[in-house]
Amino acid sequence: MKTASLPSLRVEPELRSAAESVLQEGETLSGFIEDSIRSNIERRQNQKIFIARGLLSREKAKETGEYLSDKEVLTCLGEMLTKAKQQIKH
Repeated sequence: MKTASLPSLRVEPELRSAAESVLQEGETLSGFIEDSIRSNIERRQNQKIFIARGLLSREKAKETGEYLSDKEVLTCLGEMLTKAKQQIKH
């Protein structure tokens, strides 16, 4: 597979120093930048999916007239959190 380059990036010296100051042992600035880009891409993709699911849910609620109260939502989220914590323990 061929590789590609990202555009060169000019930054203030303080930003470069700040980035270099948090590098882990053996980590390069290029590796740090690549990891940051990958993390940001993943975050934005997840955000896009989250928003799409929310909009779909809103449309479904409008069509059916079925809405959940804040207490019902919080109860459901609490149950999901409890299940997730139990799975981590096992």
